[in-house]
Amino acid sequence: MLQKGETAPDFTLEATPERKVHLKDLRGKNVILAFYPADWSPVCSDQMTLYNEMLHYFEKYNAVLLGISVDGAWCHHAFASARQIHFDLLSDFEPKGAVSIAYGVYEEKFGVSKRALFVIDANGIIQWSYLSPVNENPGADGILEALENLKNN
Repeated sequence: MLQKGETAPDFTLEATPERKVHLKDLRGKNVILAFYPADWSPVCSDQMTLYNEMLHYFEKYNAVLLGISVDGAWCHHAFASARQIHFDLLSDFEPKGAVSIAYGVYEEKFGVSKRALFVIDANGIIQWSYLSPVNENPGADGILEALENLKNN
């Protein structure tokens, strides 16, 4: 898993079947990457719903939140619509798990992303990372603390 001080690997992933997100286009903003195993699972649903409720706090730190899993763009679309999620869920579907692999958070045995968080600064450098047990919602406290540390540096 990538650690503090490492350059965040660039990527381009589908946010919807018609729109892609390029990490490099977000330079100048802080970026939160929330890798998670699967749409619709109970823990993932709770985690993404919590982050949706925290969006206004993240925005105060000039931060953009991106959820990433190996689910397809249509699955993300249905999940986001059902949960009324207002941030991009990116599809690391093809080649399967390529971005998760680049960040060191792909679970080969199950073919899914691990539950991992990264806070990337405006220059594209990882400032905080956390690997959560798969069955635990990591919450938002670590993200907020990392963003506060960026603000104070």
